[in-house]
Amino acid sequence: MTESPVTHTTRDLSIDQQLALRTAATRLQTEFADSFGTETIQRFLESSYDQFAGRATIARFLPLLAERFARQRLYALARVEGKISDGKPTVLFLCTHNAGRSQMALGYFTHLAGEQALAWSGGSEPGNEINPAAIAAMAEVDIDITGEFPKPWTDEIVQAADVVITMGCGDACPIFPGKRYENWELPDPAGQGVETVRPIRDLIEQRVRTLLAELNVPIG
Repeated sequence: MTESPVTHTTRDLSIDQQLALRTAATRLQTEFADSFGTETIQRFLESSYDQFAGRATIARFLPLLAERFARQRLYALARVEGKISDGKPTVLFLCTHNAGRSQMALGYFTHLAGEQALAWSGGSEPGNEINPAAIAAMAEVDIDITGEFPKPWTDEIVQAADVVITMGCGDACPIFPGKRYENWELPDPAGQGVETVRPIRDLIEQRVRTLLAELNVPIG
């Protein structure tokens, strides 16, 4: 396998960061070699990097964020194209900044469903970090969402989802024919303290449990 080149997206990075991106490309090529060619994988990694380059606050995390987002997008595309068929119900949670409501919903879904279902999240105007009050509120119920990060959605991610849950993104939310859509009317936790976020968190838990029941996913 050939070494991935340094592209226009990485010219302003340090040598260590360039190496990290090359290593990420190699890992992705190993994981998706049966589904996609090197050029497709490299293109997804570059475009994923571009999504974060203008707003990430800590530059050294950019290669990691790019790799994680590219992996999610490549997996979604493989599902859309029938190259992966695991039969798991897949849900996409969308809100405006992907920093509060959708992240709490993703946290609950992953916690309750385990490996029996798959969930992603995204935002129409992704923020720079997860809402600290949302992190604190979820920590109170022993769910850690600090490993997540605000990110946009892409066409392949929406197309790969069986259910799309929207929370306040309005007309910016993507619409694809044939998808099951639900809009959860929930207060926006942005700028609120933990006391205000707790009842929002609890509403989200109730809705996630109902959704899992409707999808016939046993709660672990």
